[in-house]
Amino acid sequence: MNLNERQKKHLRRLGHPLHPLVTLGNAGLTDAVAAEMERALSDHELVKAKARLGDRAARDTAFATLATRTSSALVQRIGNVGLFFRPNPKLSRIVLPD
Repeated sequence: MNLNERQKKHLRRLGHPLHPLVTLGNAGLTDAVAAEMERALSDHELVKAKARLGDRAARDTAFATLATRTSSALVQRIGNVGLFFRPNPKLSRIVLPD
């Protein structure tokens, strides 16, 4: 999914007050974490995830893999928290600007 800068800015503004719904622990990206992220994206479309992994490279890799496995877009990553977006094909609640 490709988002332009205007759309990313809109999603960052919507995601600012959200709390992380998915947490990647010491085990990293497991099938259970990917399934929980799928459920959260289907329900909310815009989801924050927290990664409690050692270094920056491990977090970047985990977030990129999670975005690929869930067919979502990584909108923003700040520290241990990543913001993901995937529109619901049946009923999209978030309208993106053009």
